[in-house]
Amino acid sequence: MTNFNLKNLLKLFITASCFLFANLSTAQNFRILVTNDDGIESPLLISLAQALSKLSNIEVVVSAPSENQSGSSHSSIGAPLAVRKVKIEGVTEAYSVSGRPADAVRFGLKEVGKTQSFDLVVSGINRGANVGDISHLSGTVGAAMEAVFQGVQAIAVSQEITGVDTADSIEFITQLVPRYLAEPIQEGTVISVNIPAGEHKGIAIRPMGDSYLGTQEYELVSQSNNEQVYERSISLQISENENTDTFAYQQGYITVTPLKFDWTAYESIQTIRDWNLKLGD
Repeated sequence: MTNFNLKNLLKLFITASCFLFANLSTAQNFRILVTNDDGIESPLLISLAQALSKLSNIEVVVSAPSENQSGSSHSSIGAPLAVRKVKIEGVTEAYSVSGRPADAVRFGLKEVGKTQSFDLVVSGINRGANVGDISHLSGTVGAAMEAVFQGVQAIAVSQEITGVDTADSIEFITQLVPRYLAEPIQEGTVISVNIPAGEHKGIAIRPMGDSYLGTQEYELVSQSNNEQVYERSISLQISENENTDTFAYQQGYITVTPLKFDWTAYESIQTIRDWNLKLGD
């Protein structure tokens, strides 16, 4: 056999191998758990789960709170869970869980995923933004944080309450999810996406910062015996820090923010060490 033929065979082998590898890669199946904090009956959750289930090689399972759990952060009810299987068209399985968003995620990953694990958790779409410091209060972000705590990557998705075309939000997420599955980022990181109202100026990758919720005022409206009832009013404020996700969001950008579980203020560790704290005698 001549060198010419050997070279041709080698080229053919390399071409065939690349083709086989490419087909194996594109044929890989992924399993996504979808959750939220607005409750399993939220139309935004249902629309997102159905849209994700239409992506190639994607299986979608839903595990979400039975009722609205907004603002529950990463909390747990610490009690037995009542779980009910429900039907969502186009979705493989769906479970209504009588707990917080983190409870629903934990149940989905540990119980439903017992025989077949999940590759990604998507939390949302939430009604209301979760940019800046508000992220700490969010059940949507809390559910995603529970996922990374359990060793599964996660995306949290929130949009403005009014003035948003949910179809546009879903289109953006169905673009993001396949890209994320193909090129996952550092383990233990949540991607938090926030979609503002109106026409979007672009996509801003920004760190978390600032708060759009200002001072809370309390007004006494009634009292009887030893009980007093107060009405709360919260002022909204505009961010002036161009480097934050809050600023970009308020300027009309879809924001994408990577969040980590570690809240440590590392710059303060040495100062506290210098206090020379000691145990009592």
